[in-house]
Amino acid sequence: MAGHSKWKNIQRRKNAQDAKKGKIFMRHQKDIYTAAKQGGGDPDTNPSLRLAVDKAKGDNMPNDNIDRAIKKATGSLDGASFEELTYEGYGPGGVAVIVQVLTDNKNRTASEVRHAFKKNDGNLGENGSVSFMFDRKGYIVITNEDGTIDEDEISLEAIEAGADDIVTQEDAYEIYTEPENFTNVCDQLRDSGYELEESEITMFPQTFSTPDEDDHKKMLQLIDMLEDSEDVQDIFHNLENAE
Repeated sequence: MAGHSKWKNIQRRKNAQDAKKGKIFMRHQKDIYTAAKQGGGDPDTNPSLRLAVDKAKGDNMPNDNIDRAIKKATGSLDGASFEELTYEGYGPGGVAVIVQVLTDNKNRTASEVRHAFKKNDGNLGENGSVSFMFDRKGYIVITNEDGTIDEDEISLEAIEAGADDIVTQEDAYEIYTEPENFTNVCDQLRDSGYELEESEITMFPQTFSTPDEDDHKKMLQLIDMLEDSEDVQDIFHNLENAE
């Protein structure tokens, strides 16, 4: 995983999305939903949720959007019942794709996802058709832009907390855990005074796909179309250099 920095990809995607406020809000909505789902809907007792809400407010996300994301996670949104669903398939050039959604209308969401794949020469498959090509891992980023965090010290603390690996990037540390150790590692790092820039349980591809230039372009278009759906929470793929 050290050769394929997820953090660099996150930075590239964030930069590409800066001009699209709707996508920025979508990312915050996902972070808020995930934090509330894992630790409860009260920011006063859920540090991860409090951080996610603060970041959303920093980007001027409306309070109504924040409240809606929390209510989705806690099941308290009046008149709506949300389901978490996963779609799997292949994008152009045989790129493996997993799409996780949160929806109150399965037919609408299925139609949107199917249309995005078809329009960009992809194909949806059955559940399990590509997920075997990914590993589920806890993932944490602690930025170190000013260079004040000692590599040996944070590595020791992360490993002692239960992390599997820590990768040093130019301006950040990427920490990987088994899913069952993720919460404990996050808690111990926060207790030690570290601010977690990213923290999630996510999917990492075991191998990467390098389609030709035309299919690479279509794959990026597929990702953009999926991100435009308000139901889509996460997109995992094994496209090499997804810039």
